[in-house]
Parts: sequence; C-alpha cells; structure tokens
Amino acid sequence: MPFQTPVYNSLKNQIDSNVTIVAVSKTKPIADLQEAYETGVRDFGENYAQELVDKYEALPKNIHWHFIGHLQSNKVKYIAPFVHLIHGVDSEKLLIEINKQGQKINKKISCLLQIYIAKEETKFGLNEDELESIIQKLPQLPFVQISGMMGMASFSSDSQIVKSEFDTLKQLFDKYSTSSTENFNLETLSMGMSGDYKMAISCGSNMIRIGSMLFGEREYKK
Repeated sequence: MPFQTPVYNSLKNQIDSNVTIVAVSKTKPIADLQEAYETGVRDFGENYAQELVDKYEALPKNIHWHFIGHLQSNKVKYIAPFVHLIHGVDSEKLLIEINKQGQKINKKISCLLQIYIAKEETKFGLNEDELESIIQKLPQLPFVQISGMMGMASFSSDSQIVKSEFDTLKQLFDKYSTSSTENFNLETLSMGMSGDYKMAISCGSNMIRIGSMLFGEREYKK
C-alpha cells in the first residue's frame, strides 16, 4: 500500500504543532519513503541498523532518522554518524557504547531513555533505580545527550491500563525534568503509536510513532 498522504495530512491537522510525528517506515521500500518525503515527512523511524543505513544513503540528507528498535551495542557504530535520535536506550552498557562511538566522530548523540511501564515481559526498559544510576554516570559520558524519555504501553484493549501506564511515564518525566545538566535535558516525551496515540497525547506525549496508519500493515520476511 502506498503512503497514505490524506491520513498524514489529517493527522497533522488534528494534533498540536508541538507534537512530532515519526513515520515508522521499517520494512517499507525506499519508494514509499520518497513519496512520504515529498508529502512533507521529515522524521522517519527504523528499527534495523542495516536497513537504516541503506535508506539514509538512498534518500535526501535533511531527513531526521530515528532509531526506534532494540539497538544492539555492536550496531551503534553504523548509525552514529547520521542518526538524529536513538529512542530505546534501555541499559547503561548501550549508553556507554553510544558515548564511545560519539567520541570517535566528535558528535554528541541524542538519546531517549526507555522506561519500562508495561506489564509485559516482552517489553524492554529501565526501572527507576536503573534510571537513577544512569543519571549519576552521565557526567562521564559527554558524547551522549539525553533529551527525553520513551515508553511503550501494554498491548491491551483496556484503555484504563494503557492510560495508567502513560500517566506513570509522564509523572516520571515531570519528576526528572526539573533536573537539568549539560547532557541531561528532558524535552521529548515519546509515547503513543497508531492504536493509542490520541490517549498518549492527552497524557502529555509530544512525539508519536505512527506506522500502519501511514504505510499500511508491514510485511515481514518469512
């Protein structure tokens, strides 16, 4: 299915201008991304490092590339030179590697700390103790810039469960937003996808990740 331009335009019209729409383009062909770009999309989300590199090389250079998947430490070096924002930093080990690769190219790499809010074992993320530990170590990691938090709610039809999880993340975001250092300044709260973005925005999200609404269902290789 080609990029859904009317849906994108409608989405832009119904949300505040301070909410960033990240078009989740993983597994989609370059032609679809080019079409989205011509519509005005500048923020794309990918979750495979090699696919992201290939698309970066093929598409215009003013695109903001977001890595939204579970990033392995050994893949950081491939995306470090051009990635706009790494969404899912869920361990100190990963953050140390991002800092190492940033130092190699003299670039401060923007990241979101992924917080564990869902009641599902398949979800990744930091608990508050781990978050505190990372914040304490940030002065030793000058090539990372923590610009916000992200979280993924439970895959549930119970809207109260989802709202409770979003509210939990917003409360944590607000708590730590008062603490600002040279490389820790919380501005972005990324939560909400195609199925729950309206609730996420109502709970305080200012960055949503929209895939199937814009590109149709993904076709995974068998």
